[in-house]
Order: sequence, then structure tokens, then C-alpha cells
Amino acid sequence: MSQTAPSTQAGSPLGPPGDESATRRAVRDMFVSVAPRYDFLNHFLSLGRDIAWRNATARALQESLARPGSLVADVCCGTGDLALALSRFSAGRVVGTDFCHPMLERAREKDRRPPRPVFFLEADTLALPFPDNSLDVISTAFGFRNLANYSRGLQEMRRVLKPGGTVAILEFSRVHAPVIGPLFRLYFRRILPRIGTLISGVPGPYQYLPDSVSRFPDQEALSSLLRETGLIHVRYRNFSLGAAALHLGQKQ
Repeated sequence: MSQTAPSTQAGSPLGPPGDESATRRAVRDMFVSVAPRYDFLNHFLSLGRDIAWRNATARALQESLARPGSLVADVCCGTGDLALALSRFSAGRVVGTDFCHPMLERAREKDRRPPRPVFFLEADTLALPFPDNSLDVISTAFGFRNLANYSRGLQEMRRVLKPGGTVAILEFSRVHAPVIGPLFRLYFRRILPRIGTLISGVPGPYQYLPDSVSRFPDQEALSSLLRETGLIHVRYRNFSLGAAALHLGQKQ
């Protein structure tokens, strides 16, 4: 059963409730602490599936990316893996944005391969530095869940899209399968945090991961939130039985 759609103030559980500035600082500090081992742990803890999910997201956006002169922003881009995947299909320009400087430094280190480098920019997704109606695609992979306010994040993403442009959100979601679901939740909530803490040497962030996912809208609730923001043609695709889901919507 789908959970109730979140309120307009719902966002990351880090920081005091209702204090978006404190939440942003807490999220930034958390990612600063895990940046050195972030990529390795992402791939290790997902058994490499996160790479396949990002590549599938890029392929789902291939038609828009292939338009000459297209402008795409991957927000909350972290170390840049989705932005770089998008650039392989792009006939225009891909920009990656994040507000955590150490993560962007790692993204820039990866971005040394021709033919279409990505421009990485330090920016907050709740206050994007793009004009209204300027982007063909705006995407995010495993970063939307960390916003201090989901509704305001979606409103800002919609603002910068051109009419007909696409929002793409790849996030952790819910596995509802009767047998696999409980086993996945056991791994995700009990085992993964311990492994992440052991390898990273940083207590906290890998417990935050299952905590934040458990509070995040499931597939149907996130679809409802996209529609409430004014997006149309909203749909989603599950990966790995719903461990992650790609949500797509268009600006009217």
C-alpha cells in the first residue's frame, strides 16, 4: 500500500524539524565526511546495480539529450556519475550541480574524457542558478531524497524547465515483493549501515541512508507529488523489484 503523500514541508530528516537552513548544513556536512569513499561504497553496497540504474536513466532520456543544442542539468550530482552518463548521449550541454564542494572536486577529476565534458557548478537545488524555462531536462540520482523541502525542490526544478521539458528523479524506493521485500529491508536497514560505517570509518551517514529512505515517498506517493507540482505524463519504472525507481514527468 502506498504511503500518504508528504506535506509541502516534507524533506530530509536531518536537522531540526522545520529548519531548512539547519537541514541543508547537516546534509552538506554529512557528504563532506563521506566524499573520500563515496563512489566505492555506492558500488559495493549496491553490488554495482547503481551503475546500471544510472545508465538506464540516461537511456530513458536519450531522445531529449540527442537534440542539437539541448541543455541538461543534473542536480544534487554528487561525484558526477549520472551527469557523465548523460553526456555520452548528449548533442548539447550537460551541467552538474551540487552544494557540496568536495563531491564536486571528485566529479571534476572524472570529467577528463572527450568528446563532451560536463560543466560542474556549485549550487543549491532549492535555488538553482538557471533562468526560467531554460532547460530541456533536469535530473537527479539519489540526491532528491536529501533536499530540505521536496515540494520546493520540485517547484524549482519545474521553474527552470522549458515547456515540454522532462524531470527525471532516480531514487531509492520500496520493494513490495512478499519474500524479497522483507529480506531486502533486513539488508538495507541492519546490514548495510554496519558495512558502510566499517568501510568509511564515519558513523552516522550510512544509518541515515535507510532512515531517510523509510521516510521518503514511495513510488505512488512521489508520482502524486510530481502531479501536484503541475507536471504531466508522470510515470515511473522500478529497478531491482523497486529497490530504486525512476520517475519521469513533463512540464506543460
